[in-house]
Amino acid sequence: MRLRLAPMKITFCCTDAKPEPWLQGFSAALPGAEISVWQPGAPQADYAVVWAPPQQFINEQLGLKALFNIGAGVDGLLKLRLPPQALVVRLDDAGMAVQMAEYVCHAVIRHFRELDGYEADTAAGRWGYRKPRLRSDFPIGVMGLGVLGERVAKALAQFDFPINGWSRSPKAIAGVRAFSGADQFNDFLAASRVLVNLLPLTPGTADIINKDTLARLLPGAYVINVARGAHLVDNDLLAAIDSGQVAGATLDVFRTEPLPAGHAFWSQPRITLTPHTSARTLRDESIAQIARKIAALQRGEAVAGVVSPERGY
Repeated sequence: MRLRLAPMKITFCCTDAKPEPWLQGFSAALPGAEISVWQPGAPQADYAVVWAPPQQFINEQLGLKALFNIGAGVDGLLKLRLPPQALVVRLDDAGMAVQMAEYVCHAVIRHFRELDGYEADTAAGRWGYRKPRLRSDFPIGVMGLGVLGERVAKALAQFDFPINGWSRSPKAIAGVRAFSGADQFNDFLAASRVLVNLLPLTPGTADIINKDTLARLLPGAYVINVARGAHLVDNDLLAAIDSGQVAGATLDVFRTEPLPAGHAFWSQPRITLTPHTSARTLRDESIAQIARKIAALQRGEAVAGVVSPERGY
């Protein structure tokens, strides 16, 4: 659907994204709008579509009404000095939730069914079986029950695993045993053998997966981190694997990306690594969502996904 709006200016400043398809998409969705790639010294825009913009961009665009972040996480954007009147708006799903559910379910099932072991056996020419495990012995704890976390928890529940969920504030999700707040965090950990991290990165959640957290999980735990690398204390995970408290991990995000050559994760066979690909931004879905939100703001309406700078999400 083409949305006809009063003339406005939209600037595009997205690191590592080819701008042409985005500009074409926005031009089709927002006819009459002036859409351009930001360059230093560019005229003031009304709205910005961004990913990892430099501070110079913000300094030169102090009159923005809103910044639309094309990724799920806004922690990098909130580190900048932003205009106080500008809304920061994150994507609501836009095709990322189903991708995240696929990725996490695959990681859980691969570990639970010991498919990595079977793969190693067949590569070595061995034919053998492993004793089936009980789902009741593998309660899964999902940290973060936003749009992505809720979708992941519901998807995992379809495989009949016991599902625990922890969030900052109370949430009620069918099929999920809910925990909330700092007072219930340790109880949540003690009830979980598989830990899935989908928390936003804030000062309060940085380093949350540490030696104390890992020690509170059920023995032989498994860690899946698809949120931010700074949630995890790398050396604490490696030590927990060496001790046997943690059986292994699947990691999609890292403190430094790409993961540096020589990092200990590369040589730990019980850690599966992927290059931050658990949920990619889908361009067409994102353009359609951002265009609808810009149209709503132009009409003076509220939009979903507005970030609270105080909370960090």
